[in-house]
Amino acid sequence: MSGPTVIFQLICPDRPGLVSELSGWVAANGGNIRHADHHTDVGAGLFLSRIEWQLQGFGLPRQAIVPATTALAQRLEGVGQLHFSDALPRVAIFVSRQDHCLLDLLWRTQAGELAMEVPLVISNHPDLQSVAEGFGARFVHLPINAATKAEVEDRQLDLLTEARIELVVLAKYMQVLSPSFLERFDGPGGFQRVINIHHSFLPAFKGAQPYHRAWDRGVKLIGATAHYVSEDLDGGPIIAQATVGVSHRDEVEDLIRKGRDTERLALSRALRLHLRRQVMVYRGRTAVFD
Repeated sequence: MSGPTVIFQLICPDRPGLVSELSGWVAANGGNIRHADHHTDVGAGLFLSRIEWQLQGFGLPRQAIVPATTALAQRLEGVGQLHFSDALPRVAIFVSRQDHCLLDLLWRTQAGELAMEVPLVISNHPDLQSVAEGFGARFVHLPINAATKAEVEDRQLDLLTEARIELVVLAKYMQVLSPSFLERFDGPGGFQRVINIHHSFLPAFKGAQPYHRAWDRGVKLIGATAHYVSEDLDGGPIIAQATVGVSHRDEVEDLIRKGRDTERLALSRALRLHLRRQVMVYRGRTAVFD
């Protein structure tokens, strides 16, 4: 059976019978469950659930499902999020000069691989304007330095609000977002709305020039990490990672070339997981129901 689905994510205190209670609630309302994934963090005493059911034939009208699942989460003393698979999130991409991640995301979106819309690309350099506009996205150039950072971030937030942006992707945006930006865009409750790609297999080689430092150490694997952005530089909850082998014959330029492939792969994989609502953040880490 095809058609849109309803996706409900829940984090609540663990206790017996939760799987039965959730699936029973869906069944009692005539829902046909497509996917159900659950995880118990024994140490934290938490229960995490992602349950997805067919919208067609469900006993509640679409507009009534949100308050109904909110009441369900409250009854279970938890926090829930509800999404509909046919509601395409509006995503803004932040870039600097490197184009490989931007091109990959825009191509995957155009090809239907990523279920999202990209109405806005923001950059601190003008170089990628033709790329963004070639895919139909508005391009806004906002130069930034230490003296103008607060003013530019205010303008960025205004643009995100105007474009009704749900998610920001830092696709090689070589700037650090301030805690103020993250607090104002993420909003209360810690809902993660910014994804970054870092060119190392975190937690190794945080910060600048990780490929140079990896080459200095003679590593045999390099990687890239897509993670939610937090105030801790390159320390946010990890969503997806990719690796590739290197050898003593590789120079720094070879690591950078190979690394670009891992960056594209890790970022697109993380974004797909996020868009499918298969990622849940808790205790500074992620549960990925892939």
